[in-house]
Amino acid sequence: MTGTTTTADATTTSRRPLVLDVLGLLARLVLGGALLLAGGLKIGNPSGSARAVQAYDVLPFEVARVVGYGLPYVEVILGLLLVLGLFTRASAVLGGLLMVVFVVGIAQAWARGLTIDCGCFGGGGQVAADQTEYGTEILRDLGLALCGAYLVVRPRTLAGLDRALLGR
Repeated sequence: MTGTTTTADATTTSRRPLVLDVLGLLARLVLGGALLLAGGLKIGNPSGSARAVQAYDVLPFEVARVVGYGLPYVEVILGLLLVLGLFTRASAVLGGLLMVVFVVGIAQAWARGLTIDCGCFGGGGQVAADQTEYGTEILRDLGLALCGAYLVVRPRTLAGLDRALLGR
């Protein structure tokens, strides 16, 4: 019987968007929650955040200081937008790019033999060689970047303000 749709086919077809919306919600909450947590833990200690960025020894001292002071605010804003599901695609692009920058920063520190804490969730600076966790930090940030990539491709998610306010 060609051209007919069975009830099972129709049910599977109607469930697919819901499953994708739920996956999007999870990606939004994971990436947004991580950004909120990271920024929230650093926002009360801007000089510590600046020291953590300076420890990577990539940017000129004063530029690293400015980045360190501003980064927690950027993380909190992006995290809030993602958790709320507002401007999801744009927030996911920026959040995902941040994760890629973090991966590159951690990888170059590892390759150069620096022994620093990434400073991702506060802290940062010099640590003993056996206290570095570069591999797990890179994997974590790659996973978060994948959440961002999913949301760039499919920003429509469950329980997002984009849908309620903007009809997306």
